[in-house]
Amino acid sequence: MLSPDQVAQFERDGFLVLPDVVGPEAIASLRERAVELVDEWEPTTERTVFTTEQQERVSNREFLSSGDTIWCFFEEEAFGPDGTLTQPKELSINKIGHAMHDLDPVFERFTYTPELAAIAADIGMPDAVVLQSMYIFKQPSIGGEVTCHQDATFLYTDPVTVTGFWFALEDATVENGCLWAAPGGHRTGLRQLFKRTGAMTDDDGTVFEQLDPTPLPTPPGDLVPLEVPAGTLVVLDGLLPHWSDANRSQRSRHAYTVHCISASADYPEWNWLQRRADLPLRRLDSVAA
Repeated sequence: MLSPDQVAQFERDGFLVLPDVVGPEAIASLRERAVELVDEWEPTTERTVFTTEQQERVSNREFLSSGDTIWCFFEEEAFGPDGTLTQPKELSINKIGHAMHDLDPVFERFTYTPELAAIAADIGMPDAVVLQSMYIFKQPSIGGEVTCHQDATFLYTDPVTVTGFWFALEDATVENGCLWAAPGGHRTGLRQLFKRTGAMTDDDGTVFEQLDPTPLPTPPGDLVPLEVPAGTLVVLDGLLPHWSDANRSQRSRHAYTVHCISASADYPEWNWLQRRADLPLRRLDSVAA
């Protein structure tokens, strides 16, 4: 799937932009299904907000148990001072996560393809398994910032193998919160780990463990924008520092992303994302049901 030059570019920069990977029909299918999932979803009394500014704040039961479910997370700015939504539910959701690729037929068919498995193999992951999936809305006006981070902080393996496959389902621009990345930043060390502190009990939670005090690049000056049209696939090394700004425009920025790890790597039990025994991880080259 990838040329030698593209593989070399990924190894040099830590990311690779591949245009025209997804066609209009596949994009429409994912977008329609995401809207249906949000419409069908009924929130609990506990308001589950997704924010990366203070990750501990979202480490509630729904977040920590979403590795093998389909759950919706609200935008932080979706609520007024009285705690009620200020706009319709469908315009208030930050993302859906984190097991659509195994629990929903539409997302499963999109994820498990020979083409994506071949791309993973070309960058050195012939045994890639799909760990999580997210449908990200980046809602107009209230789409939250995703602070500069490395994916390996949150999905750690030994050795580090996590790789992100980010599909643009709408045009992503500076105005509506496109990805920004630090070219070559994956060649620096992992700064911190996001660890789960216990089993699923009332005391379960998460903490950050610092590994390297070196600051991550400061957005936006130390990063470059990845403005891409709908249908583009962006491949992200797990050590690559990347960021996306808040969306203050009137246009959403829908995207679908999956994170894969090598089946041969060790996945510690203290990772926040865990799956029940009857829903094992599947290789990316599996055939969708």
